[in-house]
Amino acid sequence: MPDPASAASSLARARAIATAIRNEGGRAYVVGGWVRDRLLGLASKDIDLEAFAIPADRLRAILDRIGRVEAVGESFQVFKCGDIDVSLPRRESKSGRGHKAFVVTGEPEMTAADAARRRDFTINAISWDPLGPDDVLVDPFDGQSDLAARRLRMVDPATFADDSLRVLRAVQFAARFALTLDPATADLCRAIPLDDLPAERIWGEFEKLLSARTPSIGLALALDLGVVGRLFPELHALVGCVQEPEWHPEGDVWVHTLQVVDQARTRVDDLPRPQRLAVLLGAVCHDMGKPATTAFIDGRIRSIDHEEQGVAPASAFLDRLKVQTLEGYDVRAQVLGMTAHHLKPGMWFKARDEVGDGAFRRLAQKVDLELLARLATSDSLGRAPGRFSTEAMEWFRERARQLGVEHAAPEPILMGRHLLDLGVPAGRRMGEILKAVFEQQLDGRVRTLDEAIDAARRLL
Repeated sequence: MPDPASAASSLARARAIATAIRNEGGRAYVVGGWVRDRLLGLASKDIDLEAFAIPADRLRAILDRIGRVEAVGESFQVFKCGDIDVSLPRRESKSGRGHKAFVVTGEPEMTAADAARRRDFTINAISWDPLGPDDVLVDPFDGQSDLAARRLRMVDPATFADDSLRVLRAVQFAARFALTLDPATADLCRAIPLDDLPAERIWGEFEKLLSARTPSIGLALALDLGVVGRLFPELHALVGCVQEPEWHPEGDVWVHTLQVVDQARTRVDDLPRPQRLAVLLGAVCHDMGKPATTAFIDGRIRSIDHEEQGVAPASAFLDRLKVQTLEGYDVRAQVLGMTAHHLKPGMWFKARDEVGDGAFRRLAQKVDLELLARLATSDSLGRAPGRFSTEAMEWFRERARQLGVEHAAPEPILMGRHLLDLGVPAGRRMGEILKAVFEQQLDGRVRTLDEAIDAARRLL
């Protein structure tokens, strides 16, 4: 959520730019997502201006007088002035296959209504004059009515399919704003090929979907439009994969996964972006091992070892999205760790008198236990909220915190330099001793450096 003071400052800068453009005989409108969000009562941090009746060179000169200008799309004639994007109205024509294969020409004399025609959905085709009355909008495709009806509808059926990314945008918009896709738009989305989309663009839209308050809306729509089947076979395999009704009254693994993702979304707002996405992706991936392991055994449905067997399909899914590290944080390792160990909190709670501190310390080497507890809680509540207890996850989290390993395993006390002081040369033997002493440390038998050195001497 953008800071209100920052949002007000951005709007003031947009008005200053619009005033400068008007003084030169042009006119500037706020366009796109900022207007949509304002109509929905949401704060938006990004303001885009479209400048009419001003050629590109004059527009650049006007902006240069206001502040530092960066050309972010010379061919598109888009300029960044501070945190405001200013562009000319433009016309796009398809020049080949792919979501970037367009010939784009700026047309300063185009009307605001004509300029809006190139946009994807009617809710994004509304513009507003920041120098005019607050309630006067340019809305040539009746986006306001669609917003009121919570409907997502394409602007121009003749050009909508030119950009395949719009199918994924439909999915994330539906999730973020709780919209229903217009039937004609849905039919066209089903017919648009998606094999020209690079992984980075797919991930960009998928991340936005996960940021929605109810991601399951977008995931369900993605299944209906054929997006899941075409882009994510590891997810599609969950559809129709049966579960034991006693433990999963909600239905198949796909239904369960959607409910777990929604539950996880309610438990991540306090986390930094990388950790937040790790939990959400963990929710998406956690049961990917069930299709390969589900069987009827002794009259009941079992998915034995589905946690460990889920690592391979989860890895393939993350490969499709090219998810590795985000902001220096190893998201991939955490997602795979959560997939492989998501049942541990419940299993350990049942045998809690037998689970030693060393088990927690060793597990903390493989996954962030705080994140694992959040996912396990979401997994439990993603079955039937209120029917299954989360006591196990609360115990697990508290035990990890008491040991100080909720985010990482303890660092080794004994280092190579200590063994050098004991006369142990660098090499294989040193590594064996360091590992053995660290194992004792994990078990709690070594707590200080003196104890670690004594343990090393005994090994020597």
